[in-house]
Amino acid sequence: MSLMSCGSGTNKKASDKKQEVKEQKAEPALNTLTAEEKAAGWELLFNGKDLSGWKKYNDGEVKGWSVKDGILNNSGTGSDHGGDIITKKQDYKDFELYLEWKVNPKSNSGVFYHAIEGPEKIYESGIEYQLIDGLGWPSKIHADQHSGALYAMYAPKGNAEKPAGEWNTTRIIVKGPHVEHWLNGVKVVDCEMWSKDWYERKAKSKWKDIKEWGEAKQGGIGLQDHGGLTQFRNFKIRRL
Repeated sequence: MSLMSCGSGTNKKASDKKQEVKEQKAEPALNTLTAEEKAAGWELLFNGKDLSGWKKYNDGEVKGWSVKDGILNNSGTGSDHGGDIITKKQDYKDFELYLEWKVNPKSNSGVFYHAIEGPEKIYESGIEYQLIDGLGWPSKIHADQHSGALYAMYAPKGNAEKPAGEWNTTRIIVKGPHVEHWLNGVKVVDCEMWSKDWYERKAKSKWKDIKEWGEAKQGGIGLQDHGGLTQFRNFKIRRL
């Protein structure tokens, strides 16, 4: 009986190991799309190798940004050395955007959407999903400056921030005027662009004198090079 019991235990362990290997193999590689995602219309915004499909905002060749081990890095200098970048495709209107990101301590960046070239700075047109070391920032920041915020307009609801150095997941959904910001599986912003509430908030915000801000009905996706190192991976979008 003891021999049979021992044999049964050995078989179970071998089965468990096979299952573990199977689960490990099922983990998708960085910056790739599954067959299901491709069928659903997802496209990669970052291929894990270079910045094909991107350009410097209001300019051409991207400089200062780097790619290492499948990770996209901004310049990390804290001096905007690389400049903000924007997708060459600038007709994203209704979409679902997904990415993973992390910031170094005391770092600050952002993801822009409906951004158009022309204004001097990308934040003068594009709407910003804030990325920041909100838990370790050296001074007090406003509620609408924490990660997941629709920057300077709508503060994130729910405590979904992770400490600097940890990977976060972000989803941005835009459908007509409706916007949702998700952070680490939590919906933190839910609002309507161009509504009465939207314009009342804008009139009291830093955007009040910037006519172009938030007015474009479609545009490019942008990334900010500002205030320390921010890293990105698994950056993808599908049109709705």
